[in-house]
Amino acid sequence: MGILGRLIAGPAVDAVTAIGNVFDKLFTTDAERLQAEQVLQKIRQEPAMLQAEINKIEAAHRSVFVAGWRPFIGWVCGAGFAWAFIFQPILNWAVVVYGLSITPPDIVTDDMMELVIALLGLGAMRTFEKSKGRAR
Repeated sequence: MGILGRLIAGPAVDAVTAIGNVFDKLFTTDAERLQAEQVLQKIRQEPAMLQAEINKIEAAHRSVFVAGWRPFIGWVCGAGFAWAFIFQPILNWAVVVYGLSITPPDIVTDDMMELVIALLGLGAMRTFEKSKGRAR
């Protein structure tokens, strides 16, 4: 689990571990341990189910700008690429043609490119899942 996962889910994971330790001491037969393991599995799934519900609520909003963090990342990367590949070259050309004494800022697009490729990959995976009937 990464640093962010430990920060967000750390207390929940520690609580599950603590409950598991208590269950191990309380239940001594195999049937009791199996039942306790089933309870622990439900407890472990709870944070993931809550996050899935939050994602559904965010994605259900009608506005493109408000539907959550994914569109925000897309818009930021799209604006960055528009600047880097369209507007900045045009402005550079105008600076040369008109002899202006300004220098348009450069944007390093390496990190943005990695993020966009990752988002496109996730989108493609989701499209493939939907085509196979695994839409949730």
